[in-house]
Order: sequence, then structure tokens, then C-alpha cells
Amino acid sequence: MSSRAIPGRVDPGSSRQDPAALTPNKQSGGHRHIPGRSLGTAHVGRGVLGLTLEEVRLKPILARAKLSMPVMEGAVEVKHNGRWRQVCDASWTRNNSRVVCGMLGFPREKHVNTSFYRKLWNKKLKDPNSSLKTLSQKNSFWVHRVRCQGSEPHLARCPVQMAPPAPRQHACPHGMHAIVSCLPGPAFQKGAGKGKNKTAPGKVLPVRLRAGTHAGEGRVEVLRHGQWGTVCDKQWDLAAASVVCRQLGYGTAKQALVGARMGQGLGPIHVSNVQCTGHERSLGECHFQDAEQNGCRHEADAAVRCHMPSMDFKSQVRLAGGRNPEEGVVEVLVPVQGQLQWGAVCGAQWGLNEAMVVCRQLGLGFASHALQETWYWAGSPGASQVVMSGVRCAGTELALQQCQRHGPVHCPSGGGRFSAGVTCTAHAPDLVMNAQLVQETAYLEDRPLGLLYCAHEERCLSRSADNMQWPYGHRRLLRFSSQIHNLGRADFRPRMGRHAWTWHQCHR
Repeated sequence: MSSRAIPGRVDPGSSRQDPAALTPNKQSGGHRHIPGRSLGTAHVGRGVLGLTLEEVRLKPILARAKLSMPVMEGAVEVKHNGRWRQVCDASWTRNNSRVVCGMLGFPREKHVNTSFYRKLWNKKLKDPNSSLKTLSQKNSFWVHRVRCQGSEPHLARCPVQMAPPAPRQHACPHGMHAIVSCLPGPAFQKGAGKGKNKTAPGKVLPVRLRAGTHAGEGRVEVLRHGQWGTVCDKQWDLAAASVVCRQLGYGTAKQALVGARMGQGLGPIHVSNVQCTGHERSLGECHFQDAEQNGCRHEADAAVRCHMPSMDFKSQVRLAGGRNPEEGVVEVLVPVQGQLQWGAVCGAQWGLNEAMVVCRQLGLGFASHALQETWYWAGSPGASQVVMSGVRCAGTELALQQCQRHGPVHCPSGGGRFSAGVTCTAHAPDLVMNAQLVQETAYLEDRPLGLLYCAHEERCLSRSADNMQWPYGHRRLLRFSSQIHNLGRADFRPRMGRHAWTWHQCHR
């Protein structure tokens, strides 16, 4: 079932929206969100006390929707006091659907054939054994009417009309449950990775997320003048963050993070004072200023956390035998001869990219080690058979099952001690070279061969140097200064101690 935890409260004694609940503010924790998640109330029935919006989901009606993952079409339901309540479709609009889809991790909504669902509803109402027959006789519609503009990042910002208490009147006269259909982003479509994220014509400003622990979060970077740069957090809010999330194929923003919460960037800071309405298809359609005019520094880099669809990826992989939940043998759930079976992954060619995908899929952050031998970890009983081999990931996939791999399993070394393993960590270093310094300091220098014996012995020169008449002649070298920055949230330490380092003769 596609659902998201959406906490919120309804004030039964007010008929106006609480401005404090609807205004983004800067928290001491370095992020902006909807304080209290109060549900804006247009009218509230008497006797309704402190209703709490716990979760929102789409309950699939059609058989094809029930088989879909994620669930993209169905009846809107909200959870209150442990019970799922339906939302009446009275005056339901696509703006309402857009907000619901955004909360469930989808960038857009699509048209619903309401006449078909109406016929289905009426048909089931005539059946005395149908659950809808009982439903129609009860006041189970918690929300009677919703009025969203479509730009809200959360249902909490939409004015709503609560259903009146029974038995005064029916909660949804002449209506039925609200039906919503959502369009998934490219990463969540069938054949993910093959399609491209299409953006409507307009001022397209390419964006990307960096340094996030989980999928759908990270420092916001934009491409301007052929160079990636960060966004200053001045006036950064949920509306702008939601535009970024939707542009990347996710839903609306859960949080608009400020104060370099996802690490400081390197290079230019391109834009500042971003102001969006929430309807834009690209950040380039929003109003913004050049960051150079505002004195921004990387300590104020903006970041986002986006709503993501519920894909159930986490249940398709596990770690076994480790000393703690963050390490172990990688075991995956894949179909084998028509049945789902847990098994091991061949350790041959297993690397950090593949380990990164596993750690992200499990919600464990980053990979610190990718292990091709795991003889010191005992896997799960009955899961020793190798069911996946030749895994090749780009590192950006949401699940290991999305990576390239062998058709028929081919693992000459077998499983057991040669099964793949990982060690995950919540924080990791991120080493980046200062490219601007390289450009500024690069120059050509002619050096006599007599001064390059050591460099030649250590294979620091190209192979053409082997055919030269030493020590006569010279080589033209490219010289530059380098500077390495750690943009991550953990100290960098070499994987091996000094005793295991290989020292070149030139360094002795």
C-alpha cells in the first residue's frame, strides 16, 4: 500500500487558517518545515475534538492498480485514531490530486476516468454484501471537502471542510471516495534508467542533489555557464525545494534545509533569494538573484529532503552474519524458477558502487567497504546459493535489482567465502579536487632526462620515455598544484595503515 506518515492536527475551535502553522520559518536545526503540520480548517463540525492526520495513502480499487508498485492510483484515505477514513470527492479538483501525489512521492497527477469509477461505485452499492453498502450508511468520510491551489507542498496547507457528525447529515451526499492517479518519475517507471526526465519547455535550469545519505535528499546544485554550483539558502523555503524535488522526478519537499546541512559545496555559488510559487516545472522559472550580489558563502548552501514513493526496495535485500546491522553478507530476494528466493551475490567484480547501492537501499547511508570475500561472516541458513552475479552499478540506482547483471548466474568461485559483503556508515568523506586551482597553476616545463631517472623507474613517465637515449635529451612535463577538499561529513582515513603503504623510491 502506498502511504506516507503525514502528522498534523485539526483545531476544532477555529474556522480560520493558523498563520503560524502555514508560514515556513528557520529552525535551530537548520531546516524549514511546516510547524505542527496543522490542517487548515474552513469549517469544522461540532463535537469533533483534536483530530490527527496520521497517514495518507492511495487504496487501489482496480486489480491492475493492486499489482502496481508503487501504488499510483486509488481512493484517497487518511488515518485517524488507528482507522483509515475516506475523503469525499465533493468538488475534488486536479489541484487536490497534485498535492496528494506530491506527498506520496510523485511529481505530477494525471486525469482520472471518474465516470468509470462512479459506475463501479453505484454497482457495488446495489450489492447488499458489498463493503461499500455498509460504508455508505456510515459516517466514515473524515474529510468532506478539500480546496488546494496545487502549489502546496503538503495537504496541511489546504483549507478543508470536515464531515459533520452523524446523524445530522450524510458525510458525502451524492458523492463517493476521491480517486487520485499519479505519474511516477523516471526512476520509478518500468525500465528505470532508460528514459529521460522530460521537462516542459521553459527556462530549464539543470539541478542535481549531492552528499545525501538517502535517495531523494542532498545539497542542491545547479548548472549555469557550463559549471555546477550551489544555491544560497537566503529565502530558501518549501515552495522552492518542492520545485527542485518535482524537477528531479520526486514528490514535494519534506524539508527545505539551510546552513549547509548536507555539507558545503566547492566552486561557485550560482543563485540566491530563490522565490517560487510552487507551480514551476524547473527552478529556472523561479525568480532568483546572482549569489555574488548577496555575499553568500558555502556555509549557507541549501539542501532538500523530498517525498519518495513507497517502493518496498528495503524488503528485497538484507545483510546477514555481521557484528552489527550495518555490515554483513549481502543477500537478495529474486525470482528463481518462478519463485522468490533469498540467495547470495557473487563476490567477483564487487565494488564500492555496488555496495553504495545496497547501503542506500537499506537506508544505512554510505558504503565504507565493499568485500569480495566474507569467510568470517556466516550467511543465513538456506540462502547460500548464488542467485546474482556480474553486478555492475553506476552508483545512483535505488536498488541492486536495477543494476546490470548476468542473465544466467555465472560465478566460477561459487558462494560461501566468496559471497559479496558490505560495511555501511551513516557518514562518509567526500574527496574533491579543486579544479580551479589546477587550471590556475598548470604550466609546461622542459626537464633534462638526467633529472628524471627516479620518475622513469617509478613509471611516472609515458612509455615513449623507454625509447629515448638516456641521459641525453629532455621531456616536456605538465606541472600543476593540487588541493584536495573533504566535502563529506566524516574524516578521511586511508584504508590501510602506514605499515602497509607502498613507498616509491622517489619518496624515500
